[in-house]
Amino acid sequence: MRASRMLSILTTLQAKGRVTAPELAEACEVSVRTIYRDIDALAASGVPVYADRGAEGGYRLLDGYRVRLNGLSQSEAGALFLAGLPGPAAALGLDAAMIAAQNKLMAALPANVREDAGRMQERFYLDAPGWFGETEEPKHLRAVAAAVLRGTLIKIRYESWRGQKRRRVAPLGLVLKGGSWYLAGQVDGSVRTYRIARVLDCTPLDDRFTRPADFDLAAYWQSATLRMEAELHPNVATVRLSPLGVKLLNALSQPYVRSRTELDDIADADGWRVAKIPVGTTSWHAAAELLRLGPEAEVLEPAELRTTIAEMTRAMAGRYATALTS
Repeated sequence: MRASRMLSILTTLQAKGRVTAPELAEACEVSVRTIYRDIDALAASGVPVYADRGAEGGYRLLDGYRVRLNGLSQSEAGALFLAGLPGPAAALGLDAAMIAAQNKLMAALPANVREDAGRMQERFYLDAPGWFGETEEPKHLRAVAAAVLRGTLIKIRYESWRGQKRRRVAPLGLVLKGGSWYLAGQVDGSVRTYRIARVLDCTPLDDRFTRPADFDLAAYWQSATLRMEAELHPNVATVRLSPLGVKLLNALSQPYVRSRTELDDIADADGWRVAKIPVGTTSWHAAAELLRLGPEAEVLEPAELRTTIAEMTRAMAGRYATALTS
């Protein structure tokens, strides 16, 4: 356990350059005192680790010192190769670089670990899009990705549902979600999300921008997706569900809707239960979502939604009745 922790300390120092004892303690889930003892043990074993004093201080390795990769466990080496799946790398133009890096890593691993890493490559495959979807191939993805890495501005012409817009964007990061690429970009001091497939033109600029020090891409994306899902389901419908309707709701609903549905524990004499379900912005959108449950659901409230579903089902019944008699 201690050997694994000391290797983690070494690789963290190598990756980050200078790290404080509290940061190492948090990463290793141990006390600061334990980190002090581990650092002393590393220094005593000949590892060139030094302490810089002062407010900007911390521990660092002697310039040029590198940790050998044969300290990787079998599961750690396998995880590295699993992370290097080909689809996203190819989309960004990094497929050749990824293959070269994996070959170098494979050559550096001891024989017993190399076999497991190769098996990981052979037996796991990433298919990012959901069922019945396909991966987008945005025309300007590589140009945007290059600007993200350089930290330079771009000018884009973007197609939103409101029409085309031109924006001067500071690209902060890219996210691959369900086969689609999204850009987190700062415009006029606020961070917004752009779907790369809707970027019609992209002009890279030489102007650099200052990346917000507190910006965290993963945290932003989680917050943005939650906000978008909430905006798409701002209303609540009270719905009576049959036992099959409950199963259909669980199978067909989006995770956001499923996790926020309030289902009564007690069923009526027919086995039906009442649920409060997040629904879309208009009665038409809400009706379209709930009609997937067919006759296994009955909307109780709001009255406007109940009326909309009644009108839609009457129109459908009339259309199909005409088709059957013709």
